[in-house]
Amino acid sequence: MKKVLMGVLAAGMMMALPMTAQAYDVDELQVNIWDNNQLAGLQQIADEWSAESGVKVTINVVDWDNYWTLLEAGASGGQMPDVFWMHSNTAQMYMENDLIYPLDDFIAEDDAIDLENYYDGIVNLYKSDGVQYALPKDHDTIALLYNKAIFDKYGVDYPTDDWSWDDVLAAATAITEAGKDDGVYGYAINTSNNQDGWYNLVYDYGGQIITEDHKGTTIGSDEAKAGMEMMRKILEVAAPQTTVAETGTDSLFQSGLVGMITQGSWMINSFYKAENSADYAWALIPYGDVNENGTCDEGERWSCYNGLGWAASYQVADPAAAYSLISYFCAEQGQKEQAELGVTMAGMKGVSEEFANAFPGMDVSAFTKAEDEAQLYFRPYTRNTTVWEDALQQAGAFLDPWQNPSDPDLMASACDAAQMIIEDAIANE
Repeated sequence: MKKVLMGVLAAGMMMALPMTAQAYDVDELQVNIWDNNQLAGLQQIADEWSAESGVKVTINVVDWDNYWTLLEAGASGGQMPDVFWMHSNTAQMYMENDLIYPLDDFIAEDDAIDLENYYDGIVNLYKSDGVQYALPKDHDTIALLYNKAIFDKYGVDYPTDDWSWDDVLAAATAITEAGKDDGVYGYAINTSNNQDGWYNLVYDYGGQIITEDHKGTTIGSDEAKAGMEMMRKILEVAAPQTTVAETGTDSLFQSGLVGMITQGSWMINSFYKAENSADYAWALIPYGDVNENGTCDEGERWSCYNGLGWAASYQVADPAAAYSLISYFCAEQGQKEQAELGVTMAGMKGVSEEFANAFPGMDVSAFTKAEDEAQLYFRPYTRNTTVWEDALQQAGAFLDPWQNPSDPDLMASACDAAQMIIEDAIANE
């Protein structure tokens, strides 16, 4: 397949750089994404490119599970979309098997793209053997979402940007106790809420899910166990795992049955457009008060960030047209517009300021504040992330203490099991 790809690349060297007057060899590009909340904004940006390029862009929204099923089927001999989103869970597999079009030659001739201007973690994620296979689309941060109506009903003070996880625990306890007859809980979280949930507690208390060299983990360390012990205490007063598994954290929150959850910036629109959105508010992601001095010191507040990449299929009929669209999305103008429209925060550093103003009537500045007031770490990944990530959510790992949070030893044992799961997975990659 690599020989085929290189032949296609050679044929595409008479390429059009973004927004030149050159006519492309296609009349339309098919683009796949998985988030309907982003469709309108991205289509608006794509239509601006179409007005200049003369190439129509059709953006198709495919739900997360089917997205990867269809992409894999296309890569195995079917038809892949021309341009699509790539994710940290699967990027390495697609890059190593030459299923994504290499972009280096286009980037070298493109004055609108300087990879130094983007978040390093996202740039490096979509690079394999020194070759860049996707351009950074966005980045995200995490914040605490709370329902003011629930806090008011039970007489609990609203969260602030100064809250620690101890404060979250105290508020969750008060709401759960007061709301017992109403079936209301102070907090909800699932094992699958990793990037937007429990991963951050591990880092707040000094642990790492995956070490920076992507070759190990410290999830079994005393520091990580301290973070997960705080998680366990919160789980004791949170919605039971059986309830969360049946309904989901977001649905429980929007049904008025949960006072607090943590969520990522990519989900703002879901709550902004919700029926009771006037009751919803955001606070800076809480910190781990490791030294118990009542203030957030350096290294005690972490926010996981991830970033999607815009990629093109190795099968694409006109690589120059595909790259031109990708560049338009990822150059400064497109990145700023993406933030202004409330699509997502930018993958380019320093151009997300307008994102905080994109949701009139709802203060979402907690997400942009995190860039300055929290330490950002890139979403943990290895060559085959889903192998260990899925295993951590199952029995024999963290599902056990999630279902039985009253047992401190069970959470500590789950951390030890997670250490072995991750180390074994990395050893077999």
